Amino acid sequence: MCGIWAIFGSDDDVSKQCASALRIGHRGPDCFRLENINHFKNCCFGFHRLAIVGDTYGMQPMRVHRYPQIWLCYNGEIYNYRRVAEQFGFNYETDCDGEAIISLYMHGGIEFAAKHLDGVFAFILLDTQQKRVYLGRDTYGVRPMFRLLKDDGFLAVCSEAKGLMGLSHGHDDHEVNIDPFPPGHFETYDLSPNGKVTLKECARFHKIGDMPKYDALVKPLDENDHYANIRALLEGAVKKRLIGGRRIGCLLSGGLDSSLISALLLKHAKKSGIIYPVQTYAIGMEGSPDVEAARTVAKYIGSEHHEVSFTPEEGIQAIEDVIYSLESYDITTIRASVGMYLVSQYIRTKTDSVVIFSGEGSDELAQGYIYFNKAPSAEEADVESRRLLGDLYMYDVLRGDRTTSAHGLELRVPFLDHMFTGYYLSLPPEVRRSKDGIEKYTLRKAFDGTGLLPDEILWRPKEAFSDGVSSVKKSWYETLQEYVEEQINDQMMEDAPKTFPFNPPRTKEAYYFRQIFEKHFPSKSRWIPYYWMPRWSQTNDPSARTLKHYKDSS
Repeated sequence: MCGIWAIFGSDDDVSKQCASALRIGHRGPDCFRLENINHFKNCCFGFHRLAIVGDTYGMQPMRVHRYPQIWLCYNGEIYNYRRVAEQFGFNYETDCDGEAIISLYMHGGIEFAAKHLDGVFAFILLDTQQKRVYLGRDTYGVRPMFRLLKDDGFLAVCSEAKGLMGLSHGHDDHEVNIDPFPPGHFETYDLSPNGKVTLKECARFHKIGDMPKYDALVKPLDENDHYANIRALLEGAVKKRLIGGRRIGCLLSGGLDSSLISALLLKHAKKSGIIYPVQTYAIGMEGSPDVEAARTVAKYIGSEHHEVSFTPEEGIQAIEDVIYSLESYDITTIRASVGMYLVSQYIRTKTDSVVIFSGEGSDELAQGYIYFNKAPSAEEADVESRRLLGDLYMYDVLRGDRTTSAHGLELRVPFLDHMFTGYYLSLPPEVRRSKDGIEKYTLRKAFDGTGLLPDEILWRPKEAFSDGVSSVKKSWYETLQEYVEEQINDQMMEDAPKTFPFNPPRTKEAYYFRQIFEKHFPSKSRWIPYYWMPRWSQTNDPSARTLKHYKDSS
C-alpha cells in the first residue's frame, strides 16, 4: 500500500500545494518524497511509501537508466512482473514489480501495458519525450485513485480525494469536480511546455468478466470439471499474492470467504518459504458469532490467532474517523467499516504484520448476499452479480482499502484475481446461482470433501460483517439506531431533501453519517451515486438481520 499524488500545470505556488500530499501520509508511513519534473513548469510528483517489494529501489517516482524520459508513480502490486520479463525479454534494472509497467509501455504502448498487467494498480506515467501523461487503474479498482481536471488544463491526481481538496485555484472546493478514476480504464493527456494538459483519450482496457489476455501463471486444469478449476485458480490467486518481504496476516471473520482465504494462505505459506507463524485476526463485540466461528477456523488451520473486542461506545466513537478515512456516507459501508478499522488499528499497533489478506469480492462474484436467493432467474442474478462487481470500488473494495490503509497496512484480495473472476463468470449462470436456499453453493461445493475447512464453516450461512461482529442478542445496527435517535430530530429529517438534494437521507442514521461526510467533504456527495441496498427484498435497511431468510436460518 502506498500513496501517490501529482499535479500538472499549476498556476499557484507548487510548494504550497504540495502540502495537500501530506493528507495521505497514512498510506505510506515508511518514507515520503516530492519531486519536480525537469523542463516542465509547475509539475510535481509526491509519493508516500509502504515498503513491500523492492526495498533498494522502491522509492518513486520511478525512473530507470534505459528509459530516462519515463517517470512512474504507482500504487499496487504487479504479480506477473517476472513472467512478462521472461515473455518479452525484459532486463529489469531494479527488483521492483512496478518496472514491468515501464517496460510494457515502452514495448507496446499504454493499452498494451494495461492489458498485460496481472495485479492491482493505480498509476501515473509521464513520458517527457512524447509529452504525454497516462493514468490507469485496475479492473475492480482495488487500488484507489481520484483526479481533478480543470478547463484551464490543470490536472491533479491522488490516491484519496482528501489529497486534492484545496487545489482549486482560488475557487471553493465545491466548484470543481474531484472524481474517482474509473476502474479498468486508462486516460491519455497531451502535455504542453507550461505543464497544462489536454485530454486525448479515455478507454476501457478490461471489462468485468473478460478473460485476461496476458500469459497467466495459473490456468484452468480441466474444462469439464469446474470445481477443480475453481480450486486451482483460487489457490493460484493466493499463491501469487505471497510476494514481498513484509510479514503477512489475514482477517478472519469465520465466514466462508475469509475462512477459505485463511486456510489457503496457511496451506501455501510454508511452501513459499515463509518461516514465521501466519497471524489471523477476528473482531467482535461480546457474544459475537463471528469471533466464535473464527476461533474454530484458527484452531483447525493452525494460525497464530488474535481476537479483538470492542464495545458499542468504542464503535460509535470511531465513526467520524471511519467516515473521514472512507470518504463515503453509505450506510452499509460505514457499518461494516467500523470493525475493520478497529481491527486494522490493532494489527498496526500490536503486531508486526503489514500485508493483510481478506475475503472481499466473493459475495459479489459468487452471489453470496442472502437476497440472491430471491433472484427471479439465474440470468437476472448474473446481471446483478456483474453490476455489483463493477461498483465494488465505491463500496466493499473502498471499505477494505481505506480501513487498512488508514493504519499503514496493505490489503490483498485473492477473490478479485483476474483469472479467477474471469473463469468464474464464464460458467453458465445456472451453475453460479444459489441452490436449495444456500448462497455461494458452487464455491462451497468446490471445496467440499477436501478437508480444507470443517463442514460447519464451509456450509455456514451468510452473516453480514457488520452483523457478525455484533452480539446475537443485539445487532450493531440496532445500537446505532438508538444512538442516532438522540442526535437527529424529526425536523432535520423533514428538511433532509432540501438540506441534501442529492441522495437525501431517509433515516436518522443516514442523516447522521451524511452530516459528518459533508463536514469533511462538502458538496462531494456524488462520489457515492446510490445507497447500497439488497434487491428483491422488502426491507428499508441493508442489515442482513432484517431479512426473512436470515431470520429463518437463525
